Amino acid sequence: MELLEGTVRPYAWGSRTHIAALLGEPVPSPHPQAELWLGAHADAPSRLVEHAADRTLLDALAADPEGTFGPARAGRWQGRLPFLLKVLAADEPLSLQTHPSAEQAAAGFAREEASGVPQDAPDRNYRDPLPKPEILCALEEFHALAGFRDAVVTVRLLRALEVDQLAHHTELLAAQPGPDGLRALFTTWITLPQRIVDELVPALLDGCVRLAKTPGSPGAPGGEFEREVRTLLDLGERYPGDAGVLAALLLNRVVLAEGECLFQPAGSPHAYLSGCGIELMANSDNVLRAGLTPKHVDVPELLRILDFRCGPPPVIAPRREGPRSVFTAPSDHFRLVRLDVGPDDGPVELGIDGPRIVVVVRGDAELRDASGRSKALAQGRAVWVPAADGVVTVEATPGHALVFAAGDGWTGGHDADDADG
Repeated sequence: MELLEGTVRPYAWGSRTHIAALLGEPVPSPHPQAELWLGAHADAPSRLVEHAADRTLLDALAADPEGTFGPARAGRWQGRLPFLLKVLAADEPLSLQTHPSAEQAAAGFAREEASGVPQDAPDRNYRDPLPKPEILCALEEFHALAGFRDAVVTVRLLRALEVDQLAHHTELLAAQPGPDGLRALFTTWITLPQRIVDELVPALLDGCVRLAKTPGSPGAPGGEFEREVRTLLDLGERYPGDAGVLAALLLNRVVLAEGECLFQPAGSPHAYLSGCGIELMANSDNVLRAGLTPKHVDVPELLRILDFRCGPPPVIAPRREGPRSVFTAPSDHFRLVRLDVGPDDGPVELGIDGPRIVVVVRGDAELRDASGRSKALAQGRAVWVPAADGVVTVEATPGHALVFAAGDGWTGGHDADDADG
């Protein structure tokens, strides 16, 4: 085990309080702190702090692949840590986006390489040949848009808004309330001429204001669509003239309580709105944006990748084992364990093997590996655990400790990500 120092990413949508408080730094921070990266991403590899030399986790993986991954996993992952662990803290909405499946990523990367598109080009879609599923476990109440809402419910929302300019679109979806109808409506909205978008978005916002101010309506306080209406008003104010505001009409509005976990499979449209959580994802940079951003939106490729199946948001229920909650997503690239360890729990096994990263987000903890070596971790501190360290336990010292452990989800079978999307 080795102490690990992550990298803070100062994106504009980030919080000035959450990550600073976690790391024991002055609050508020002088600039937004959006994400704390813990892993071996080439853009910001974590540093192994107990080495005099400036040694990163990338260096450790290259120096001893069998010791870090284990013999079987070393062949499976070819020296690349398959996951990236983040603390994500959003004070403002992120862009509306989706990610490709393994098959789509491999094909898209090969296509752009053959076309000579530079990997750092702003209009590049595929920066590597890998999928990018992800999960997020809330550290507090967390707000998001995720997946297409049941189309029947969306029709009910559209009718309640009573926007004349959207009446035709509403009835088209009502006539085909499923994936095909959603695809047709989304495609129509995302390809509208800008002058039409500039007319529709204000009309939509006017409808939201009317609904919110009508006592007893679905958009009024306590109504069925109160959160949806407030979110649309907020997005419309932040992104006037963006077709992504229309697209947001079609998505599930999600509120996670602390400890709940949201999965984003390949093709699922999503946008994180606000809150702090632990995010775990495949170690990839492949993002296709759909709106709520000034960045590049490749509409034809987006429409190829999006999964228009509709229904409830993809919330993952954990397998609970005493103080340990295991979140297993249908992906070989990662598995997340949440450990809420109390003073009477004693040493609790992490419950995952292979290469692992462990971070303490509340309290203090002691980790001990199979050989008896231990590491004391205060809040905000992280540790790298190679496969060779074997079974690792965590114990609160003293009181309670909230700890997250990330590993891969590989069980020696086929790549589950090939089936995503």
